[in-house]
Amino acid sequence: MLYGMKKSISQRDIARLLGVNVSTVSRALKDLPGVSPELRQKISALAKDNGYRPNPLAMSLRYGSTRTVGVVVPDISFNHYAHIVKWIETEARKNGYMCIITDSDDKYESEVECVERLIDMHVDGVAMCLSQETVDLSHLELLRKNHIPVVLFDRVADNDYPTVSFNDVESARQATLHLIDCGARRIAFLGGPNRVKQSSDRKHGYLNALRERGIAIRKELVKSNHASFNSGLSDTLELLSLPESPDAILADHGLLTIAAFQAVISRGLHIPQDIAIIGFMSDWVSGMSFPRMTFVKQNLKEIGRTTVRLLIDQINGISSIRHVVVNARLNIRESTSAYIRKQTNHINDNERL
Repeated sequence: MLYGMKKSISQRDIARLLGVNVSTVSRALKDLPGVSPELRQKISALAKDNGYRPNPLAMSLRYGSTRTVGVVVPDISFNHYAHIVKWIETEARKNGYMCIITDSDDKYESEVECVERLIDMHVDGVAMCLSQETVDLSHLELLRKNHIPVVLFDRVADNDYPTVSFNDVESARQATLHLIDCGARRIAFLGGPNRVKQSSDRKHGYLNALRERGIAIRKELVKSNHASFNSGLSDTLELLSLPESPDAILADHGLLTIAAFQAVISRGLHIPQDIAIIGFMSDWVSGMSFPRMTFVKQNLKEIGRTTVRLLIDQINGISSIRHVVVNARLNIRESTSAYIRKQTNHINDNERL
């Protein structure tokens, strides 16, 4: 090997060693005409023996594409986002793109920095899940000015960018109706901030269900703060300290669900005999709790794959703005099912009296 100290030999190196033009080396390596069989063989052998690999940066400058897409998520360590990123990466690779994953730490300023770095890296497109703090969308306009398409997924905004989201209003409505059918009447909502469309939509579905069944809306049972474990814990403890504490909780985020579960247990209460819980969370996390959590199952695979398909459409010049809604469904487990039995037994006891 001639270039043992280098990671790989370049086309310019090969041209210099063989005394030919770089364009000749390029044609030979791309199997284009204009190079004699003997010279083509020498160039190929030298390239192979010295670990030649095409320079992606040079190729991107020549063809105007890096074949990379940027992905911005609030917290890559969180199971929910990790699974979406897995499917984004899988679908992107199938279509010949590699992903550059960035983490905003659920902060607006970090999200803007992620976008600026991705622009500097000349990505072909960006898939983004907005942070809880994001209200100003000027960084998305910065992407547009640089002719970089963007698709928002999971946490989206009401704007003229393509989006892929869940049927948050309807899934929260169905979850709340299930709690009502279990016999709950003091149902608390544990959600993220109102400025986050996802949280406000889920709260909207919760309120719709209460109105539909003629149950009074009690402001003290509605919590809309930063979605984190600590805020969920303090909010749940506050709810449990009310003179008329809730008999059920709908939590609109996985961390809030886990926090509610821990807070209820810390008070010596039993789920679902004393209080029922439903959360928006992953199947895997739901199965780790005892009792297992009734949860709104979100199709993370479909969110990831659809996001990439919309993004590639935008990269390929399809300018129509699509808003795709992926259906989520309620999975009933022990955190509410035993509650039904309790209510049924209570009714039967009254009938015997």
